[in-house]
Amino acid sequence: MAEERLRPPQQQGPPGLTEDMDPRPRDTMADYEGRGLLAGRKALITGGDSGIGRAVAIAFAKEGADVAIAYLNEHVDAEYTADRVRAEGRECHLLPGDLGGAQHCRDVVDQAVHHLHGLDILVNNAATQWPVDKPEDLTDEQWLRTFDVNMHSYFRVTSAALPHLREGSVIINTGSVNGLRGNKSLIDYSATKGAIHAWTMAMAQALADRGIRVNCVAPGPVWTPLIPSTFPPEKVEKFGLQVPFERAAHPDDLAPSYVFLASNRLSNYYSGEVIAALGGETTPG
Repeated sequence: MAEERLRPPQQQGPPGLTEDMDPRPRDTMADYEGRGLLAGRKALITGGDSGIGRAVAIAFAKEGADVAIAYLNEHVDAEYTADRVRAEGRECHLLPGDLGGAQHCRDVVDQAVHHLHGLDILVNNAATQWPVDKPEDLTDEQWLRTFDVNMHSYFRVTSAALPHLREGSVIINTGSVNGLRGNKSLIDYSATKGAIHAWTMAMAQALADRGIRVNCVAPGPVWTPLIPSTFPPEKVEKFGLQVPFERAAHPDDLAPSYVFLASNRLSNYYSGEVIAALGGETTPG
């Protein structure tokens, strides 16, 4: 639709806020009706304050799950998400802090398990990015920071969560089309997402005998606060137009894939998969 393809040039400071985006993304699963697919389950979602994480948290709540959401410092967005989850009659616990630090990753799991009285579903979704014009602009500091948030937090949070997961538990990672084909301006980000895809496949094999499934969703362009807070206004204006659908996805478009992968009723034979939601593109490679 034309109104979804066009947006005014805009820019925010990182990490960005939903309320300052124009148009606001569809991220509250307003028309989604749950069927009890996750009744009684307990989920930890990193990067759960906004964007894909918000839509997933609300969808999980509509399916009957209680959630804890880890996020950096976007308290306004996080409170909004928590209100929407609680409106569905489910618990939502907010866990702010920097997932780029190893100790905080462990603390987040401890707090989630404490508040939720257990853990069944882990969604590793936190991410950062910062484009560069040429490889020489990519500093050692940026490279390490991107890996700490995007890849190392997934490893560290999962490692801390494993003692609490049992047969039937689920881990879902957020990858990216950039991890499938690379992106010349998002070199470090692409590298982390490619690592996430390979790590997903390896962990699925390593945890198969425990009955723990591990999968990944690799989206194409998605309209989230990460976009206006990391891209220049002229790129924001055209963001997503390159795919066959000629628009970026909204978080609501992606959340049902996470519900599918989280539900043992729907996907109990899926593990080690990378589901690529690319707006009509075929999967690279």
